[in-house]
Amino acid sequence: MLQINCSTLDPLRSDLRAAPLRGRVRCGRRRVLGRYALSVHIDLTTLVVNDYDSAIEFFVDTLGFDLAEDEPSLTNDGRPKRWVVVRPPGAPTGLLLARADGENQAAVVGQQTANRVGFFLRVDDFEVTYERMKTSGVQFVKDPRTEPYGRVAVFLDIAGNRWDLLGPGSTPEIGAR
Repeated sequence: MLQINCSTLDPLRSDLRAAPLRGRVRCGRRRVLGRYALSVHIDLTTLVVNDYDSAIEFFVDTLGFDLAEDEPSLTNDGRPKRWVVVRPPGAPTGLLLARADGENQAAVVGQQTANRVGFFLRVDDFEVTYERMKTSGVQFVKDPRTEPYGRVAVFLDIAGNRWDLLGPGSTPEIGAR
């Protein structure tokens, strides 16, 4: 893997355009693809729900997420739907709340990760957040416990999907000094 100085990255440099280097050049922690150093992250993941408004209420009012978008839209075949995105405050990654459309989609509501924990909500103050969520009626299916990576408790979202609520532990994180 070739390491390069990001501050001198020139997208026209012939050595970065060379096919043998494509995808095998790193600029710090970023991989250089073709001629440009790209910053890549997951923007959205879809969560299939039964109803837009109850899902918005859960994520915004109960969990404290921001309602980033709620716009009218159309399905691929022209039927009305909504484009609804919620995000934890300050987070770059969000959830696209998609109302189930048809039997196949309705069948995965609450089972998107086959009853495994598939979503992870990290918070700075685990105990305060846990108590606030319990008071708000969030259903926890596993009591809080301490793991090497911090505090964790499993809860269900509005659709029945399992989430980990994660917070710092009382012991230093792995690799911390």
